[in-house]
Amino acid sequence: MTPVDLKRPGGPAIHAVDPWLPGNPAKGRRHQLLSENERAQLAKISSIVRFKKGDRIYSEGDAADAAFNIISGVVAAYRNLPDDGEHIASLLHPGDIFGLSEEGRYTNACRAVTPVVAYKIPVTAMRRLLANSTDLDVDVIIKLCEELRRAQRHAFLLTQKRSVPKLAMFLDLHEHLQTTQGESASEIYLPMDRSDIAAYLGLTLSAVSRAFRTLISQKVISCRDRRHVKILDRKAFEKIADSQDG
Repeated sequence: MTPVDLKRPGGPAIHAVDPWLPGNPAKGRRHQLLSENERAQLAKISSIVRFKKGDRIYSEGDAADAAFNIISGVVAAYRNLPDDGEHIASLLHPGDIFGLSEEGRYTNACRAVTPVVAYKIPVTAMRRLLANSTDLDVDVIIKLCEELRRAQRHAFLLTQKRSVPKLAMFLDLHEHLQTTQGESASEIYLPMDRSDIAAYLGLTLSAVSRAFRTLISQKVISCRDRRHVKILDRKAFEKIADSQDG
């Protein structure tokens, strides 16, 4: 994990693809939406919190007294299933915000997939700040629209019946995320465990393992370890990731 310099100037960072910048937003790089002044305003009302891997940040239904902005690490937003399993609704990365609520209660539970450092922003203070800053309000809306698009892609992914296309789509999304963040995509880095991938894709752990083995045996991908995936056959990979098996 990249070291975090908490002494550098600034504050909470909201990264998204700005639809008003030139270029194709779907393929563009993510940009810092907040000005230095807006980041400083948010920093004044925020505190820095740290979570170990596996820590629960909050539970579904808890009173929503704060929003969070990730500095480093990955967070899973999830709901508990009746069989004691989990359905991961989204995987959140640096520059993402989470802690949205409905009628004052968190709509999902959240836990740290990796060690996480985040800004904790009290909701009441954030509301006051948004009420007095039109530009900041617009930037937050842009970010939330990006999160909605991501949720729509996840919903489509879950409609796929077969595990191999699901996994290929998941890898494709993470490669795209790395690219938009300006990181090298020579390998796809997966900071989460296979069990988290399974919960996100709506598959069993064994199904995810079989899907990896299938893509490897077909020489579509290779894995030097459980965290790093390399695409060997781009044409075959894109065909699988773009397949719609209903």
